[in-house]
Amino acid sequence: MTASSFDLVTLNCEEPRSLAVFWCAALDLVVGEDEDDGRWLMLADTKGVRCLGLQRTIDGSAEPTSRMHLDLRCPSAAFDAELTRLEILGARLLTAPRSEPYGRIANLVDPANHLFDLCAYHDIAPES
Repeated sequence: MTASSFDLVTLNCEEPRSLAVFWCAALDLVVGEDEDDGRWLMLADTKGVRCLGLQRTIDGSAEPTSRMHLDLRCPSAAFDAELTRLEILGARLLTAPRSEPYGRIANLVDPANHLFDLCAYHDIAPES
């Protein structure tokens, strides 16, 4: 018998379609599935690979969700530009970007207050 395997991370939010706009633009994804009139959306890459789920819940909390967070990565040379791009898309910076032994990191929240980090590891080369 096969053990369970990882599928994708699903973020709870009040407006999945609005949040999909942010994550599709931030990660170059598309809406791959839309169930129950937008109650649950699955975002996929351009090859159709499932990447991120968004599910409608009514929370009402204005505080960042803290049970999990996503880590995004980018090349070191692109860190400042990528941080600016994410903020233009609607992300909010929680703490000033900082340097760590592994590279640079910024702590942010998406438009629905889900925590995520932007990381630029020393060993990540730019995509060609």
